[in-house]
Amino acid sequence: MAVSAVAEEVETPLLGGAVVDGVVDYKGRPASRSNSGGWRSASFIIGVEVAERFAYYGISANLISYLTGPLGQSTASAAENVNVWSGTASLLPLLGAFVADSFLGRFRTIVIASSLYILGLGLLTVSAVLTSLSSSESHNTEKGMLISSSKVQVIFFYFSLYLVAIAQGGHKPCVQAFGADQFDLQDPKECKAKSSFFNWWYFGICVGTLAALLILSYIQDYLSWGLGFGIPCIVMAFALVIFLLGSMTYRFSIKRDEKNPFSRIAQVFINAARNWRTTPSAIAIEEEARGSTTHHGSQQFKFLNKALLASDASEEDGRVSSISEVEEGKAVLRLVPIWTTCLGYGIVFAQASTLFTKQGDTMDRSIRSNFEIPAAALQSFIGFSILIFIPIYDRIFVPIGRAITGKPSGITMLQRIGTGMFISAISMVIAALVERKRLETAEEYGLVDKPEETVPMSVLWLAPQYLLFGIADVFTIVGLQEFFYDQVPNDLRSVGLALYLSVVGIGSFLSSILISVIQKASSEDGEDGWFSDNLNRAHLDYFYWLLAGLSAVALVAFLYFAKSYIYNRGSNI
Repeated sequence: MAVSAVAEEVETPLLGGAVVDGVVDYKGRPASRSNSGGWRSASFIIGVEVAERFAYYGISANLISYLTGPLGQSTASAAENVNVWSGTASLLPLLGAFVADSFLGRFRTIVIASSLYILGLGLLTVSAVLTSLSSSESHNTEKGMLISSSKVQVIFFYFSLYLVAIAQGGHKPCVQAFGADQFDLQDPKECKAKSSFFNWWYFGICVGTLAALLILSYIQDYLSWGLGFGIPCIVMAFALVIFLLGSMTYRFSIKRDEKNPFSRIAQVFINAARNWRTTPSAIAIEEEARGSTTHHGSQQFKFLNKALLASDASEEDGRVSSISEVEEGKAVLRLVPIWTTCLGYGIVFAQASTLFTKQGDTMDRSIRSNFEIPAAALQSFIGFSILIFIPIYDRIFVPIGRAITGKPSGITMLQRIGTGMFISAISMVIAALVERKRLETAEEYGLVDKPEETVPMSVLWLAPQYLLFGIADVFTIVGLQEFFYDQVPNDLRSVGLALYLSVVGIGSFLSSILISVIQKASSEDGEDGWFSDNLNRAHLDYFYWLLAGLSAVALVAFLYFAKSYIYNRGSNI
């Protein structure tokens, strides 16, 4: 159905109640508020995301064990391969979001990505079964060692693994954007519900992640890798069926025009560059003639207003930018300093699954007398912290904030992000103090040169830094999700959510680069360096103090840009 036709019909109420402006139902008709969208539709979509996170972490959380075990890789090679795969998986959503927003749309992209996900997980299961059979046949009974898998099996495994990463890249940003699309900002009740949606969305993510950590890791380690990969495949297939069953309740956004949103916004910058010599008086005359001087945010990034003027080149190709297109360009440009300053949080975010785990390996992990906590399981503290704090935030903090500020979300999105950045900086200070205590304990008991010995200090000393990480996530990660969805042009909301994911992905890459540079610099002249294999001679505490300082600098820069940030008109702030 043409956009103009829909625009004419949306004023006519349907039998199910008032229609929602700018969206249609599964048959292309104006969507009724009472028969579509809202929590009814969002619950289907959140369920799909729970399954996807269960599948993703069912692979990633224990991947290094599979690489060093059945595939026979060294620890260094396995760690490098895991980091490359994880970083790639975090950046691919940018590509998936581009395809969705430019060509396929969110719904089609989700269906295609889910199908690829199921295929990748199925092939991964077959790969694990074949590797298991091959390993059992080539087992060396004298040494009890597994011979490395054949090259063909390894290629098949990595093909399956990266197929999952590609599928995740299309699935992750589109599902969340599609879920948020089910709420109408023009309706006061749905506006409040939309703010809660991002909280409960992250709650669902944590449920899926915790289930994978607690269930699949045990199955993979003690029962079967084939079963450990096969269960996520079945869960994703079931989730796709559930998602399709909800089709009749979904709201589908109307594409405003046929012009590619990326080319539309890029044209603004091209037109502004063409007119870079234009005098301010000519711009002012054009602004007044076209009403841009009264437009929201028109006084910021005024150099883009040059795109409103016609040049010889723009007149020939008919590409003079409209006021709304110029404002879209400004909205995208306003995101750059916010995204950049949040990279400091991304670097800190990467430590929970790496250096924190290495700390836990050296400490007393015994509970009572016959049970020992796996060091990697300490990440569950983050999940439990989130599961506990999100209901508190949504049901207590937001209503109180709403009563004080009058804003639907209690506090603005940028205030929420900044609060989490502050908490993450505090968590690094605590991490540095705990690590200093661990080093002093190792020295006190004469264990500095005995890295194989357990430092007599309970691993629960690490719990506060993990718990604070979880609380920081509730503020910053959820805030980033809502911010980048809400502040990009409507046609680019999948890309907006991919941008928040790229903060985490690029943060991980930056963390790896930082560690590599520091280790090289600190290990000169025969010194052990900050990241020595013998952690009792390393200085992780120095690194944590450095990250605390970087977090403080990033927070100050963030506050500077946040103070002058102009929200898009109609934002759910």
